[in-house]
Amino acid sequence: MSTNTRKRGEFALVTGGSRGIGAETVLKLCEEGFSVCFTYRNKKKRADAIARKAQSFGAQVFPIQCDITRLDDLDALFQFIAASTSKLDTLVLNASGGLEQELVNADPDYPFKINRNAQINLVEKSLPLLTEGSTIAFVTSHWAHLYGEIQQLPSYEPVAASKHAGEVSLRNLMPSFSKRKVRLIIITGDIVMGTITAKLLERKESSIKKSYENSMNELPSAKDMAIQIVNSILDNSLESGTTVVVGRDLSVMTQQSL
Repeated sequence: MSTNTRKRGEFALVTGGSRGIGAETVLKLCEEGFSVCFTYRNKKKRADAIARKAQSFGAQVFPIQCDITRLDDLDALFQFIAASTSKLDTLVLNASGGLEQELVNADPDYPFKINRNAQINLVEKSLPLLTEGSTIAFVTSHWAHLYGEIQQLPSYEPVAASKHAGEVSLRNLMPSFSKRKVRLIIITGDIVMGTITAKLLERKESSIKKSYENSMNELPSAKDMAIQIVNSILDNSLESGTTVVVGRDLSVMTQQSL
């Protein structure tokens, strides 16, 4: 249960907000009274559909096409934000990548560019706008959060390694966040049903799938993740650096390493 003392009308930026966890987070934030700017890479119709749905809550919603790995796109994004509002109250770092084979084939460093470098660039550009008491929420997976402690699915390993590096880099910036009275919250999710990670799991040998059979009903949906993300943002009792776990307990993952 969240301790909701936030005021309606606050402004949030959500990366990767046109589908999945990001889209559900946009909708939940709007339901809570936030104005939301969200990024999408190239699916304008899908982004516009989410914006229309979010506007049904009476919120201001701004879908912005932005490849977060491109500095000129980030510059344009923050120029728009600066022209739209004088402040940011919440930054949700949801966008990630590394499973897009065509992008990785073109640039083997792409997973680190999007999951680590882009996250740091987004934070650096956001900090001047983030208000006192604001929240940076970094969305990750149990696989990435526990990287180096559990066996990885080979297809997901580059994503896990780069997202883990992104989390470590953000945690290293916490002293500068503290000076601005900005907190960092990490939200880590189990295999989220319907995502590419779940599909990869289904393609593996039966012994891997079998390890999940008894816990399938416990695995979170994108909406479950969004609820926890927004509740964490609204819960002012959570200290900076807190890790919010969605799905199976992390100790289960380490004990039941694949």
